[in-house]
Amino acid sequence: MFNEPFKLNLPDSDILYVQKFFSEEESLNLFKMLFEEIEWQQDEIKLFGKTHLQPRLTSLMADNDKPYSYSNITMTPKPFPDVVKHIKSKVEAFTKTKFTTCLANLYRNGKDSNGWHSDNEKELGVNPVIASVSFGASRFFHLKHKTNKLHKYKIELTSGSLLLMKGETQHHYLHQIAKTKKEVGSRINLTFRIIN
Repeated sequence: MFNEPFKLNLPDSDILYVQKFFSEEESLNLFKMLFEEIEWQQDEIKLFGKTHLQPRLTSLMADNDKPYSYSNITMTPKPFPDVVKHIKSKVEAFTKTKFTTCLANLYRNGKDSNGWHSDNEKELGVNPVIASVSFGASRFFHLKHKTNKLHKYKIELTSGSLLLMKGETQHHYLHQIAKTKKEVGSRINLTFRIIN
C-alpha cells in the first residue's frame, strides 16, 4: 500500500506521492552517506534589505556546468557523488525522466526551514518536473494555491519518500517546509530537476 503512488487531490496541479519509495533500512544508510559525502554550504540571503544566513545547508550537483539561481543566490554545481547517482537512477526509472541537476537541502533541526516559494526559475523551463526525495526526520510539506485560498494541502514527507511535481503545478502553487518547535532530527531532501 505504501509503495503505491498517491495523487494529491489539488486542482491546477499534477503531484504524486510515494511514501516508501526506498525501504526503511536503505533510507537510513542513504541518509548517512549523503550527510558525509555531499559538500554542504550555507549561503547568505537578503530579506527586506538585511543579510541573513540561509536557514539550512545546501549543495548543487549536476552532470553539466549550468548554474542555478534563486533568492539572489547563484550556485555552481559540483559533480554527482556515487550515492546521489544511485538515487537519481532509481528516480529516473520511476519517473521516466532524465534529470541533469540536484539541489540538496540539509535541515539540521526544526529551526531550519524553506519559506513559501515556487520552483519557477527560468532555468527550469515552462512546466518543470521536480522529483523530491526525503531521508531522515519527517517534516511537513505545505502547499497553497496562489490565487484560491481554499486550495491548500499539508503532507508529511517521511524518510524514503518521493514527491513528484510536474505539469502546471509551479505556476499555480507555492510550497514550503515550515519551522517547527517540535524536537526533530536532521532531514536531507534531494530535489532533482532539469537545467539544460
